[in-house]
Amino acid sequence: MAGLINLRVNPILTCRVPSRQAFHTLQAFSQFSIKYPVASFASIGPLKKPLLLVQAALEVTSTSMDTSLPSGDVLRIWQSADAVCFDVDSTVCLDEGIDELADFCGAGQAVAEWTTRAMNGAIPFEEALAARLSLFKPSLSQVQDFLEKRPPRISPGIAELITKLKANGTNVYLVSGGFRQMIEPVASTLGIPYENIFANNLLFGDSGEFLGFDASEPTSRSGGKASAVQQIREAHQYKTLVMIGDGATDLEARKPGGADLFICYAGVQMREAVAREADWIVFNFKELVNNLP
Repeated sequence: MAGLINLRVNPILTCRVPSRQAFHTLQAFSQFSIKYPVASFASIGPLKKPLLLVQAALEVTSTSMDTSLPSGDVLRIWQSADAVCFDVDSTVCLDEGIDELADFCGAGQAVAEWTTRAMNGAIPFEEALAARLSLFKPSLSQVQDFLEKRPPRISPGIAELITKLKANGTNVYLVSGGFRQMIEPVASTLGIPYENIFANNLLFGDSGEFLGFDASEPTSRSGGKASAVQQIREAHQYKTLVMIGDGATDLEARKPGGADLFICYAGVQMREAVAREADWIVFNFKELVNNLP
């Protein structure tokens, strides 16, 4: 393998793999059996997959390639962004909202399996959304009870990042395949206007019974996040726009007329198919904060 690869334990429990090229370096490196350098890891055994490198919070560097920072072009786009669109589940928040709601309603495992397939791009998003909701059909009272007993868990560092973006004059949006009823409390906590939320909407009858979801929302179908981002850009004539998320639907937003840059946030979920196509992979929002003007 070209170059000398060095391993060290990252003291702040983050791992930075900022480019598609760097991701392939991790893949090549994963062919080797790696022993942990400290006793606290001894019981885990050798690592053979790049995902485990991430979970062990090891940082990979190479004398032939600097993987500690993204390219200059990527940094320039990030630092000059007029708007940043964030995915919510497993990005702004630590959990997948629909999985948590399903678990609260007694259908957690079955729904989580559908979510994994959808986020990896294995099936159309609209198919996965309808299938998941059909498994537990949440009523309005269940949603309200869920939000009271299990309020959203905000990802570490996201509040600081959004505060700094807003201080720099960058507009912030939440673009999610989740549900507005569950995202509005998050937006309130982070100081994001409700009109900057692009998400799905659960529909209920007069008695609060579940009726379905609003299929007219662009985020209810595959390619919907890309459409939402394009709408945001066109409506406000943004020159530079960045998308940050963890899933295949977030990656889709990077296209002409949409996002100029896709940053894969892997601090909660590491989806290899998405990460290998990202412009920049981060495991800690502090890295994004530190690279702002």
